[in-house]
Amino acid sequence: MKSIKLLIASLLTLLPGLALAQDPGAQGMSVMGQVIFFAGFILIFYFLIWRPQSKRAKEHKALMSGLNKGDEVVTSGGVAGRITKVTDDFIVLEVADNVEIKIQKVAVGAALPKGTLKDI
Repeated sequence: MKSIKLLIASLLTLLPGLALAQDPGAQGMSVMGQVIFFAGFILIFYFLIWRPQSKRAKEHKALMSGLNKGDEVVTSGGVAGRITKVTDDFIVLEVADNVEIKIQKVAVGAALPKGTLKDI
């Protein structure tokens, strides 16, 4: 994501230099050329930013809706535990024997395969 932003920023910094480097007698892009350039720019943003982000959001939403009691998960902060209670917006994680914490569902980063916590 940072590399994409860096690439776009570097391209935008080059555009004024390219515009000033043109011969004063030369004509600019035609209207059709500008439309094609703008459409290409939108396609690049769609395939590099919007589409992957919406795919990740859809997968995360499916993960959150599929959380059940007994599932083993890891949070975005790195806390691993077993779910003991599920409500609409929160879950209760058992991170050790008789140690439970309440976290938001959106903080769940990934579901772990069964038995993963025993190996840790």
